[in-house]
Amino acid sequence: MLSRLFFLTVFVMLSFSVTATAQQQRFDSAEATDPNKLKWMQGFPPPADKIITHPESDFFSFPKLRWTVCHIRELLPTTPVSRGLSAPASLPEKLDSEIDNITFKRLDNHRELTWKQSLTENYTDGILILHKGVIVYEEYAGCLNEERKHAAMSMTKSLTGLLAEILVAEGTLNAQATVASIVPELAESAFADATVRQVMDMTTGLDYSENYEDPNADIWIYSAASNPLPKPDTYTGPVGYYEYLQTVKKAGEHGKAFGYKTINSDVLGWIIARVSGSSVAQLLSAKIWKNIGAEQDAYMTIDSKGTPFAGGGLSAGLRDMARVGQLMLNEGTLNNERLFPQSVVEQIRKGGDKAAFSQANYRYLEGASYRSMWWVLHNKHQAFAARGVHGQTIYVDPTADMVIVRFASHPLAKNTHTDPTSLPAYQAVAEYLLSCCGKHQANADAH
Repeated sequence: MLSRLFFLTVFVMLSFSVTATAQQQRFDSAEATDPNKLKWMQGFPPPADKIITHPESDFFSFPKLRWTVCHIRELLPTTPVSRGLSAPASLPEKLDSEIDNITFKRLDNHRELTWKQSLTENYTDGILILHKGVIVYEEYAGCLNEERKHAAMSMTKSLTGLLAEILVAEGTLNAQATVASIVPELAESAFADATVRQVMDMTTGLDYSENYEDPNADIWIYSAASNPLPKPDTYTGPVGYYEYLQTVKKAGEHGKAFGYKTINSDVLGWIIARVSGSSVAQLLSAKIWKNIGAEQDAYMTIDSKGTPFAGGGLSAGLRDMARVGQLMLNEGTLNNERLFPQSVVEQIRKGGDKAAFSQANYRYLEGASYRSMWWVLHNKHQAFAARGVHGQTIYVDPTADMVIVRFASHPLAKNTHTDPTSLPAYQAVAEYLLSCCGKHQANADAH
C-alpha cells in the first residue's frame, strides 16, 4: 500500500510546506549536504544507501531533496514544454564580482550578511541576475549546473496565471465569467459560482484543509488522487486532478479573503485547457517557450491521466527562467518581438486586493498583494515575483531594471524561512545596481 509519506513527498515537492519551523529543527549546512559530496545516485549501480528512487518514498526528505530537485523526471512521469527547433537567443554577459560583497541586514534578527553568504545560508542551487538585460551574476551549486533543469515548484503557478492573463487580453477568456460556465463538470463543486478572476487571485472560499498534522485533512485525499503512480487495490477515491476538483465544497464567500490553495491553480489550468484547446504544457510552449529563445526544453509532471500539474509541476533551466523574468520586466517584449500585449503585465503589476491578502498574515509581506498568481510587493521599487517552496524565485524590479532568478533546496519549504534573508538581499542588489550604473553613466558622459 502506498504510504502517506509518499503522498506528502509528491505534494510537498511541488507546492506546499512541511510543518516544522527553523526553531524546532536544525539542519546540516549547504556545504555538508551538497548532493555531489554525499554521492547520491553515483556509481554503476550506486551503493544501496545512495539510491534515491522507487520503491523508496522519501526522495523529497532532506537532504535527499537537494538531489531530487534536479531529477524530477527520473522519479515521476512528465510531459515536455518544447522550445521548438530554432536556435537559442544569446544572453549578453558582463559579470560583476563586487556583487558578492554587497551587505544587508536580515529582517528577523538584523544580522549583517554579504550576498555571497546569503547564497549558502539559503541553500541556493543556482542564481542569476540580469541588469538591463545583461547577465551580471551567475552561480551554480548543489545538483545544478548550466545544462540541468531544476524544479520550479510553485513558480509554475505564476506561469499558469500569466497564460490566463494572455488569454484574457486576447479575448479568449473572460475573467468575469463563472467557472461552471466554462467547465460544466465543476457545476456541483465549490468553484461553480466563483469567477475566473477570483480563481486567478485565489480569493475563493473553499472547504479545504492543508494541515499535514491532520491525517484526515483534504490534502491527503488530493495527494492520493494526483499521485501518478499505480493506486493500491483498496483505493476508491478520485483519480487525477480533475476528478478531485469536482469534490471540493464551498466555505464562506468568494472574493472576501486571499487563501493560498494550489487547487485554484489546477482549476485555472483546466479553464485554460478548455478555452484554448491546449494543455497548460502545450500552451506554455506555444506562447512562451518557443518565443523566448530558450536554451532547453522544460517539462511538467503529470497525473495518471496525463494532466500537467498547473500548480507546481514545472522544471526548467536557470537561464530560461531568467528569460521569462526579462519578458515580464519588458512588459511582453523580448528579443525585439512582442509576445503578448503590454496590458498583461500591467494587470499583474497593479496587484490584487490588499485587504483580502492581509487576512493571510504573511509576516514579511506586509502591504503586498496577489494577482494572477504573482506576488506583488508594492515596495518602493514596485517589485513583483513568482515564488515557490524551498526558495524558488523570479524577482522582477522595474525600478532597478533588474531580474533575479533563484533555484534552491532549503530544508524547510515555507518562504517565511528564506524571506528574512532573500528579500533584503534582493533590495540591496537593486540599490547597488542603481548606484553603480548611475556612476558609470555619469563618468561616461563626462568623457
